[in-house]
Amino acid sequence: MEHITLLIGIVIVTALVFDFTNGFHDTANAMATTISTGALSPRIAVAMSAALNLVGAFLSVEVAKTISGGIIDESAGIRPEVIFAGLVGAIVWNLLTWLAGLPSSSSHALFGGLIGATLVSVGTGGVNGDAVIMKVVIPAVAAPFVAGLAALLATRLTYRLARDRDERDTAKGYRAGQIASAALVSLAHGTNDAQKTMGVITLALVTGGVVAPHADPPLWVIVSAGLAIALGTYLGGWRIIRTMGKGITDIQPPQGFAAQTGAAAVILSSSHLGFALSTTQVCSGSVMGAGLGRKGGVVRWSTAGRMVVAWCLTLPAAALVSGGAAFLADQGDWGITAVAVLALAACGAIWAASRRKPVDHTNVNAPEPAATADEPAGVVTAALQSVAPPPAGPLTAADVPPAQPHDRAPAAAATT
Repeated sequence: MEHITLLIGIVIVTALVFDFTNGFHDTANAMATTISTGALSPRIAVAMSAALNLVGAFLSVEVAKTISGGIIDESAGIRPEVIFAGLVGAIVWNLLTWLAGLPSSSSHALFGGLIGATLVSVGTGGVNGDAVIMKVVIPAVAAPFVAGLAALLATRLTYRLARDRDERDTAKGYRAGQIASAALVSLAHGTNDAQKTMGVITLALVTGGVVAPHADPPLWVIVSAGLAIALGTYLGGWRIIRTMGKGITDIQPPQGFAAQTGAAAVILSSSHLGFALSTTQVCSGSVMGAGLGRKGGVVRWSTAGRMVVAWCLTLPAAALVSGGAAFLADQGDWGITAVAVLALAACGAIWAASRRKPVDHTNVNAPEPAATADEPAGVVTAALQSVAPPPAGPLTAADVPPAQPHDRAPAAAATT
């Protein structure tokens, strides 16, 4: 086996930078609803999530194997500079969507980056199309619907079971349930997302001849990937937490508990099967399902629509950026240097733009601008709730819709 070269070292560092951005980009998946309902303070929530992300990184390597030897054909002439270019595309897209506060998929950014760089440098023979369809595309389409349906049913069941109880009697129980379910999502996130970086680093080591093909990630790779995603999680992606917690729907504690429990079940199942699932899509789908599951609940489909557009653009956009980076990197040392300089400049510009309107733990629960705007009556929400009205739960003043002429049904007051 060969020693780690300078280029492979650069790839490893870049992969850990991506892992760090993955952490703060996806903190919202586990903690947005817990923070928005006040079950935990923002700082405590992200600290707990970071610790459990680290623990989750040690529980499985199935997803890492999918990355290192499934989607990309490691025997097709993949070189470390190709992986470097793929990571650059993923990092730039992660930061752009973070700046916009959109919970897009870090996983799909990584897949798109690797696929785009491989297509430019190696050609179609370097991509395992069947694995992309079976383990990326199909789960990406199915996951939000499965998680949303699970959260919708769980929310309705939760309210039905508590319909005769006083809200104050159940408040402590829901708070504890939210904390426990958020912890489970954080653990599940570590088992899925931290492994993606492990897989990329292992792929780089295989291409450099450092480890044997199809080998499991070395222990030092598991530890470094777990620490990187935990650190990113602790710093908190406050912009996306605000969107997930306030922009999609007004989450109440029973909904937060149901959404997080459903999301954790889906993520853990996918990790066991080796599906490199987008935890962002799972958790976003769960929040929308929970919004539909509460009587008088509001799902803001305009915000959801922006998220779906970002989901659809993520893989091709990251592939496009990575393809350009791979073209430059193929030119030799000066090309690799140019890619690194351009990537640093782009990241610096995005960070500078984020300072104009900072979001942190002190204002993360301020309402989203989109959340305060009135929207026309929602056809989707109204139709779902009229066909299968959710059980009435304990309502607060914020849950009661404004008075309408002729005592219209609550479904008619829901918005898109």
